[in-house]
Amino acid sequence: MTEFMRAECGIRQLHARYIDAVWRQDPEALAGCFAESGEWKIAGMHLRGRREIREAVARLLEPCERVLMTVGIPLIELRERSSIGRVHCLEFAKLKSGNSAVNIGIYFDRYVEHAGTWGFQWRHWALQYRGPADLSAAFMPSPDYGPFPSMPGPDEPTVARRG
Repeated sequence: MTEFMRAECGIRQLHARYIDAVWRQDPEALAGCFAESGEWKIAGMHLRGRREIREAVARLLEPCERVLMTVGIPLIELRERSSIGRVHCLEFAKLKSGNSAVNIGIYFDRYVEHAGTWGFQWRHWALQYRGPADLSAAFMPSPDYGPFPSMPGPDEPTVARRG
């Protein structure tokens, strides 16, 4: 097995663990998908470290009855001792209030391998759409970072503003 195949398999398993943690609403397992010093930029927040991530996940999932995530095949570029990636994501959220929502976006990731297991060192969620499942709401204006391996800069906001 080539180094790329091994890394791709490990990163796909990382995404699978993340999706499983979201479905089971398990903040501890989701935070465990991040490196100890991992960062997550989502919903206008910049979270640093597993503890902050775990606490934020608990708050984000509280109003949800269930969230089903699906991700595409991640684009990956191997780097020495790490990797970068981009993956498109679709979320179906059923809220405890009885409402539901669909989120469509792109995760821009930096991955790191530790003791044979891949984790997120840095995640940037670029929300493209939030609204009804029939896609009747407007898509959000969002920057095009260009073809992979282009990534957002460290100061890029995670929440686009509707025009």
